[in-house]
Amino acid sequence: MKQEQVIYENHFSLHHINKYASLMALGNGYLGVRAAHEEDYAEQTRGMYAAGFFNKASQNEPSELVNLPDMAGMRIEIEGEIFSLLNGEILSYKRILNLVNGELKREVLWKNKAGARFSLVFQRFVAKNNLHLLASKLTVTSLDRKAKLKIVTGINAQQTNFGKQHLIEEKLRVFEEEVMQGVYKTTQSGHIVALAASCSFPVESDFSFAAKNRQLQLTINHELTLNTPFVLEKIGTVFTSLDQGEAGKDPEAASVNELRKYTSCGYDVLLGMSALYWNKFWKEKRVKITSGHDFDQVAMDFALYHLEIMTPAHDERFSVGAKGLTGEGYKGHVFWDTEIFIAPFHLFTKPETAKKLLRYRYMHLKQAQEKAAQNGYQGALFPWESALSGEEETPEFAAINIRTGTRQKVASALAEHHIVADIAYAVVQYYQATLDEEFMKEEGLALLKETCRFWISRAEEDGEKLSIKDVIGPDEYTEHVDNNAYTNYMAHYNVEQALYFMNKYGDSDQLLADEGRQFLARLYLPQPNENKIIPQDDTFLSKPEIDLSVYKQKQGSQAILLDYSRQEVNDMQILKQADVVMLLYLLPELFQNEVAAKNLHYYEEHTIHDSSLSKAIHAIVAARCGDIDAAYRFFQEACLIDLGPNPHSSDEGIHAASLGALWLTAIFGFANISWKDNHLSLNPKLPANWSELAFPLHWQGVRLEMVLTHQHIVITNPSKQDLMVKINGVEYRLSEKIEVALEGEDNANCHRTDSFKKV
Repeated sequence: MKQEQVIYENHFSLHHINKYASLMALGNGYLGVRAAHEEDYAEQTRGMYAAGFFNKASQNEPSELVNLPDMAGMRIEIEGEIFSLLNGEILSYKRILNLVNGELKREVLWKNKAGARFSLVFQRFVAKNNLHLLASKLTVTSLDRKAKLKIVTGINAQQTNFGKQHLIEEKLRVFEEEVMQGVYKTTQSGHIVALAASCSFPVESDFSFAAKNRQLQLTINHELTLNTPFVLEKIGTVFTSLDQGEAGKDPEAASVNELRKYTSCGYDVLLGMSALYWNKFWKEKRVKITSGHDFDQVAMDFALYHLEIMTPAHDERFSVGAKGLTGEGYKGHVFWDTEIFIAPFHLFTKPETAKKLLRYRYMHLKQAQEKAAQNGYQGALFPWESALSGEEETPEFAAINIRTGTRQKVASALAEHHIVADIAYAVVQYYQATLDEEFMKEEGLALLKETCRFWISRAEEDGEKLSIKDVIGPDEYTEHVDNNAYTNYMAHYNVEQALYFMNKYGDSDQLLADEGRQFLARLYLPQPNENKIIPQDDTFLSKPEIDLSVYKQKQGSQAILLDYSRQEVNDMQILKQADVVMLLYLLPELFQNEVAAKNLHYYEEHTIHDSSLSKAIHAIVAARCGDIDAAYRFFQEACLIDLGPNPHSSDEGIHAASLGALWLTAIFGFANISWKDNHLSLNPKLPANWSELAFPLHWQGVRLEMVLTHQHIVITNPSKQDLMVKINGVEYRLSEKIEVALEGEDNANCHRTDSFKKV
């Protein structure tokens, strides 16, 4: 890998402390650990989370992803002075998240109040080869004189979810003056989590153990000599009662037994073992961008790293939260983000993981059916926000209006029903990319039938047509509207695909088939008007417009809500994200290119992009419409959602879906991958600034390696299994390798080389 795969922080700032704690988080899909500093700061939010480990603070509140006891924290005293970057003098500071091996490293040269200099190097990682293992290393060197060093570390259960305590302390133990263990139980869900830790340090150091105020602590005292490094290594394990097999039955024993397997290995050996698995990941899944702007590759690497560490590929009972495992934003809940923005990365790089994410929905089909029945519908109505139970977790009320004292009701769970069709879309996309008949005959068909049944019951008689009324589309600035274009078209697609697969597999539910055909024939689908604009809903185009330029400059901040109430925003042509543009991305064959281009332009003018999902989708549609400069601009702006200069943009965790959307932009926008009739198609739209785009793609059991430039396309098929591929409209049979030279500025024509066969 020629280009360095790192995320830098070159100076310490309290304003950025929680942003970088999210950006530089470590994880493996089972565990997520925020990159909080070892030493404490009042503004800092520590966090360690285990996938699926939820609890309710009280009966009337939604479940939260529990902030587990902390094992990364350290209290460091040098010559009686507590080490803090707010005291003394910072002579140099550098922190690096190495994406290649998943290690976080911080190097500080610090001068204390007495004028003595000390080098402190902090290292840590969460193992990729072992779901339960994490490790840290501290190296302290005195550069001017002898000095007394004191370190306190251990297992700190004072952690809360923004003040809410979810864990009861069950047991604290120290085994053989070496292994610390804390065992805790959630207050409502009854889950058990067991943490164990062991430290190694110079034999001449004095040490002691103590337990106080929900903290199990090891205190180490050491005499630093000049230029002689003091090294402390800490190895930890985490197990929960949700784990599979014997470990889940007895996490208490598992945490200690697993720890003892690795304590003799040492930090560097364990890091090397983990790094091998990271190397395999990058070799198999990296998207390589050769660009005049190096940041493009950095942003893509950052996105892929987080997509990997946020996804619980080990267990189909869990899914991906809107902040991954990097923070407590949205309480760790699962949204439509997973199926539409995150699952495709896995589907086209490791389909088994995408299948598990769909299995999560299938396993909670019963809860979705119960929610539909409770709301007066048939079929399955999946929750807008989901957790471990599969039940609706959306809070009933949002923040309090501090001027009126009233709470604003959250309408998403009541009306944002497009998630039903989004899940159905992901089911069909999974089948198209894998041809997994076994899954589709059982789980896939069941999901399609029950979501189909929901839409049939959800539609209302409206003259000669059926309408879907009182909904919220992806654009959450436009609430309680009728015939939202995105919702109606996606519902139509949902029912259409359900009938197709019912017929394919000879399903005998004739009543559902008949009702489905009537639904398809009668459902109102908004058509382009005389200006070729597709109405977002029945009333949107008749609403007044205002100048949004000032709010576009503050995108992502919801600044418009400081000047207008939500009702006022709802009554104007103001979009958080554009539903019609989202529809054009998911179902590109619905409308001609000219219609798509006009709608992209119209709705972008009315979009503030306050949603982190917005920019990348605009980039994809712009690329497909041939406006590659605009597409590239949107892409770069999407890259800045987490990595941009806003000091608080990611305080409560990274934006998981927007990172998935960066991958979508490269693959479905600039490479312009699509498929029809089981044939994979490419019609590249590379930015002028990119000289090459290379990426792997799994398609129907075959792993392809693609290299695209402005001059040629090379597709390698290591399996040598025959595959039909369409490039810029020309069909080829790919058995081992295709090399296609491109002609013309629009890359509209291809001419053959000797390494492929044209059909």
